Amino acid sequence: MNDKNEMELNYANADGESDGGIQIEPKVNPPENKRKIEIKRSHRKRRASDKVFTVCNTVFMILFSVVTLYPVLNTLAISLNDGLDAVRGGIHLIPRVFSLKSYQTVLGIQGFVRGAFITVSRTVLGTLFALVANALLAYIISRKRFLFRSELSLFWVITMYVSGGLIPTMVLYKALHLTNSFWVYVIPGMVSAFNVMVLRTYMEGLPDELEESAQLDGAGYMTIFVRVISPLCKPVYATVALFVAVYQWNSWFDAMIYNRMKPEYTTLQYELMKLLNSVMQQSGSATGGAAANGGNVSAVTPVSVRSAATIITMLPIVCLYPFLQRYFVTGLTIGGVKG
Repeated sequence: MNDKNEMELNYANADGESDGGIQIEPKVNPPENKRKIEIKRSHRKRRASDKVFTVCNTVFMILFSVVTLYPVLNTLAISLNDGLDAVRGGIHLIPRVFSLKSYQTVLGIQGFVRGAFITVSRTVLGTLFALVANALLAYIISRKRFLFRSELSLFWVITMYVSGGLIPTMVLYKALHLTNSFWVYVIPGMVSAFNVMVLRTYMEGLPDELEESAQLDGAGYMTIFVRVISPLCKPVYATVALFVAVYQWNSWFDAMIYNRMKPEYTTLQYELMKLLNSVMQQSGSATGGAAANGGNVSAVTPVSVRSAATIITMLPIVCLYPFLQRYFVTGLTIGGVKG
């Protein structure tokens, strides 16, 4: 009986019932409101840390944007300023004496239109041919069943560090009848070891199951490359295309070496380089620059011409980049393989 009474008392105490007028509180976990308070405090701390991070991140990005944009805006201001006045310095973001003489000088050179046409043509064709050639070679050496993939990759890596030199290259191009022709801008730049390695590394990261499933459906290697591999390689294709396009657009040395005697194959960059050298020879000083331009107050100087040429040559690449930037996103293969 005593044991039974003790058990009933324990049950009553556990349920919080009174026993002889004494209220016994059950032993439970901390109250719910205390937990809510702790959760609110943690949320407040988290919100405070998020605010601090947001502020710091915003300040850093603003400073980074200013540091990045200031040279471009400063170059634009100098190009829109009077040449003689720009020699004095002190120009930051706003032109002090507005003038378009530098742009008139750059756009008025004799071979500007022809050079711009050749430059655009070599950029478009050179980028297209280089992308196709590099992608095909990268696809070949990225396949594990290709017999000489390691040896061929090593050979291309060696070419990145060892070069034949300018004179042997000139002799080779002349023997191949590439000199004094437009194709000297396109054919030698079709294959780049660096671009091949970049494309190969990306293709090796694609799941092998994609190719195997396509082969089970009867697809050949070219069909797999065009319909399976290439759609998944858009990000790396865009990156390599941008690399090649920037190189082709800014190149002028090959025009001077291989097509100097062919004015019809001149490039915009080469013409701008000749203009800058001419202005530097004529403008030993600001006074000399004014005399070279007939004594005009709005004379051009090497600084103003260089700034205007920089803005003109930079503008097409700046306009092209936003269209390629959206492809610089990886992870397109997620979900490509279905279990």
